[in-house]
Amino acid sequence: MVRRYDGNVRSPDSGVFADAALARRLEAAEAMNARLCTGSPAGAAFLDVGGGCAIFVGAGSPLTQAVGLGLNGTVTETDIDSIEGFFRSRDAGVSIDLCPLADPGLLEILGRRGYRATEFNNVLVKRLAGAPIVFAPRIRRALASEYDLWAHTVGCGFFDEGDLTTDEMEVGRAIFSMQGALCYLAVSSTCEPAGGGALAVRDGLATLFADSTIAAFRRQGFHRELIAARLNEAIALGCDTATATTLPGSTSQRNFERLGFEVVYTKVTLVA
Repeated sequence: MVRRYDGNVRSPDSGVFADAALARRLEAAEAMNARLCTGSPAGAAFLDVGGGCAIFVGAGSPLTQAVGLGLNGTVTETDIDSIEGFFRSRDAGVSIDLCPLADPGLLEILGRRGYRATEFNNVLVKRLAGAPIVFAPRIRRALASEYDLWAHTVGCGFFDEGDLTTDEMEVGRAIFSMQGALCYLAVSSTCEPAGGGALAVRDGLATLFADSTIAAFRRQGFHRELIAARLNEAIALGCDTATATTLPGSTSQRNFERLGFEVVYTKVTLVA
């Protein structure tokens, strides 16, 4: 059978159709989640611009970036001026997370301004209709009182360090305090925290993020259970779709794909 390529990414098995409508849904959820991360850290702020938003959660924070731009119309030079002013007035570098389905003119503007690519990330999706509940016995919801425990556990896995700086702890604290976020801990047989992750639900879309496993507990199935536990919650909450973002070719991507996710597009991080 011959399939005609029509310029969109199509999966014949799962029915995922990676068009602009799906990208708008995924990127709008990410922008909302990022916006809500600014509710806790002192000095945190956001700017709605270019159909997305710019987020500041500290000059060196990985959460400090612009997301969701160019998916609801054109982005102008004035919009980029505003984004650059927003970050630079806070002594932060300018970082833009660009979706490949965004306004093509945005890439031209950033190219003229000398932006360069520093990282790629794969966006994955799983349809939840008919998805089974998967046993995840080593995963539990983090308690409100475990604010710092969760931030430290996730930070240790993310930064690959045992001792975290105040700024590194603030990344996890911002996520834990995010309105609507559900945070999870992976716990070893000796009751040690082994990893963590978070879930946010927006209009039937479950976003799985902040995935992290401490080095000593990797390759023991904790991440797979963290994914499964959040999918179980998403199904219980009536979500129709789940999404996650990973580095291309990473162990995290492999774990998500083993549980039925597939890559729908790849984003690029551009910096001035």
